[in-house]
Amino acid sequence: MIYVVATLTVKPEMRAEFIAAATDCIKETRKEPGNIAYDLHESVTDPSKMVFVEQWENAEALVPHRGAEHMKTFGRVAVKCMTAPPKIEVITPEKVDVR
Repeated sequence: MIYVVATLTVKPEMRAEFIAAATDCIKETRKEPGNIAYDLHESVTDPSKMVFVEQWENAEALVPHRGAEHMKTFGRVAVKCMTAPPKIEVITPEKVDVR
């Protein structure tokens, strides 16, 4: 299993357009093979920061996701809404002994 955390900074005047496009993308992404969870969150300290938290069965599931038509459509809108390129982190869960 892997997680993807994507942090985007959105222009305040483009927030509604961004969220509308993201909502459509989220609905379609959740139908993709290998997707476990795909959610959008807003920072409580900075409303211009939007964070996608994704959970996938494996890294291979991301390959078709990146090329999916709904991702291309979202990307065309998102690029107009962002103030900077997104910060994307791929995270693998590690078992850490916290005793």
